[in-house]
Amino acid sequence: MEFRHYLNIALKRGWIVILVAAVAAMAALGVSLIMPKIYEASIQLSVEPARPDWGLNQATKDLMRNYAFNIESHSMTQKAIDRAQLDMTTDQFLADLDVSSDSSNLTLTILTESRSEGEAVLMAQTLADVFVEDRDQWNQQIDQRDRIYINKVDDVRYPVLASPKWKINMLAGAVFGAIAGAIVVFFLEWLQSDILRSANDVTKAIGMPVLGAIPAGVEAQGAGRTRWGLPGWIEPGLVLTFGLGLALGATLGALVVSLL
Repeated sequence: MEFRHYLNIALKRGWIVILVAAVAAMAALGVSLIMPKIYEASIQLSVEPARPDWGLNQATKDLMRNYAFNIESHSMTQKAIDRAQLDMTTDQFLADLDVSSDSSNLTLTILTESRSEGEAVLMAQTLADVFVEDRDQWNQQIDQRDRIYINKVDDVRYPVLASPKWKINMLAGAVFGAIAGAIVVFFLEWLQSDILRSANDVTKAIGMPVLGAIPAGVEAQGAGRTRWGLPGWIEPGLVLTFGLGLALGATLGALVVSLL
């Protein structure tokens, strides 16, 4: 197929790709605006050995994952719930909690999510306070030279909007919509692949030169019907319906991707 033919298809059917992409992007924006907002708060803890000893430093690194495991325990989160008087269970708390450790710089990061900005901050701040106090009590039972101190780097200042991210949703919707529009164009071209559009097509099909052509005025008499004998408005309606359906599917796909 010649490049000129692809160009003609783009000029003739390109509006379908643009329309479906635009509808998908606007639908993604609309869904993003009505979705409940999820806020994210985080706090970092610094893990510091009592002395610059290689053995104690290695022991501290080995304990990093254990610290993260203890923070994400039911007992620790229950203490935070009781102190902050949160209306939730430990299972709900843990579902909105993520704790990560970084042994390269000896830090722990506590990240919490909630539909309330204040609650997200309270969850992260209280859990950090509870864990720091728990480690302080543990340090009182061992030799001062072997202690591992845990301190808050900073208090939680303000939460950030974690979801929905409408810009990413719109971009993903537009991309999926454009792909869906291209599929629609391919489908329409496939349906009309057996139509002879030019004299060259006729020559290639029958292997003989074209000696004449029907005037355009005569061809216009049948313009109100498609090649299936149906009214001409049915094909655009089919395109729009199929395109909008794919656009909605693409929007849902964009939202799923953004929430992963």
